[in-house]
Amino acid sequence: MKTTVFTSNQPRHLSLVNRISSISDEVYCVQECNTVFPGQASDFYNKSETMEKYFKQVMLAERGCFGELGFLPQNVRSLSIKGGDLSNLDRTALVNCLDSDLYIVFGASYIRGWLAKFLVKNRALNIHMGLSPYYRGSSCNFWALYDNNPNYVGATIHMLSEGLDSGPILYHCVPRWDGENPFEFTMKSALVAHKSLTSRIKNGEVFEISPTKQCKNDELRYTKNADFTDVVATEFLERELTPELLSKQLNDQKRPELLDPYFD
Repeated sequence: MKTTVFTSNQPRHLSLVNRISSISDEVYCVQECNTVFPGQASDFYNKSETMEKYFKQVMLAERGCFGELGFLPQNVRSLSIKGGDLSNLDRTALVNCLDSDLYIVFGASYIRGWLAKFLVKNRALNIHMGLSPYYRGSSCNFWALYDNNPNYVGATIHMLSEGLDSGPILYHCVPRWDGENPFEFTMKSALVAHKSLTSRIKNGEVFEISPTKQCKNDELRYTKNADFTDVVATEFLERELTPELLSKQLNDQKRPELLDPYFD
């Protein structure tokens, strides 16, 4: 099987490519690259003391789940581009990765134009970090915690669409809380998504699921990157959401209605 993955360059993105390479003969990986020191360097997120403090916790959680940065396996061919450039590429630049058996999107920028149409036509799968249709857009699991909705933390495996996070849903992924802090808990969502998708691709289950159209009326929050400001991050950090408080919120709150949820 030949697989193409459109993703980014943080440890969680590399981890997915590693997993997919274990069940594929050949993998083409198109990486949109951002700084691996968010908050310390101005890039996708602003450089500030607040962002550095916040993302220090994110990076600790990410490395705990996925390990350090590293090289990709020998059966992976990669193309590295600047974050946000993907939709500006023409077919010539991507020609080698456009005849795959499977296409996966995880952590790439919003895909538009001819590439979006191509991927939709070829039934590309998207890993959305958040439970759609409840939370859509950017940093959804952060916003679920910010809204005191930890039972809305998770991931959604859905068909890619030309609209942002709006494609028909295959299933939801939900992390089991096992004493983790909030940063570890939300990062665990990506791990559950990776494990479930790799398993269901390998055994063919993912191709047998009938997609379910999203209900726009169920949306609780739609966020953009610009919504995540120093003020918002400071407010969240000052709450000091401990594992004990997180446990209480999880126990006191009902889970949303989920499609064929995968728990781990």
